[in-house]
Amino acid sequence: MPSGYGIASGADGQLDWAWVEEQCAASRNYWVCTTRADGRPHAMPVWGLWFEGRVVFSTDPSSLKARNFLARPDVVVHLESGDEVVVIEGRVEDMDRAMLPAFLDAYETKYDYRPNAEQTAGIYQVRPVRVLAWREREFPTSATRFGAGG
Repeated sequence: MPSGYGIASGADGQLDWAWVEEQCAASRNYWVCTTRADGRPHAMPVWGLWFEGRVVFSTDPSSLKARNFLARPDVVVHLESGDEVVVIEGRVEDMDRAMLPAFLDAYETKYDYRPNAEQTAGIYQVRPVRVLAWREREFPTSATRFGAGG
């Protein structure tokens, strides 16, 4: 992060990966941020799960967000809170279909709704490449980066 945020260069944050996973699992909505063909950003909330170390969500393959990430798969996923922050950078890909039964069970448990067979065509996953996380009340000492730099 830039030095103006008060974080010493090379400093390690105070959060551990377990805290990140707790936040991801507890989130009800996940903001998926994509890029349109003309370079403009697009952000939409989706229901999803933190499932086997990745964000897994469904959306209609013809939706704008899906059209965006199918053409440009680099995305940012942000959780709901601006105080308990987790920002995930990664690439969208089709969910491993072998995970479908377990995903549907977990999804139904979380949302009291089970997607039908027609809705399972649009299930995608984002494996984290880089994650930024912090607790606002402890910033900057809680600011943490996991994964690749840049």
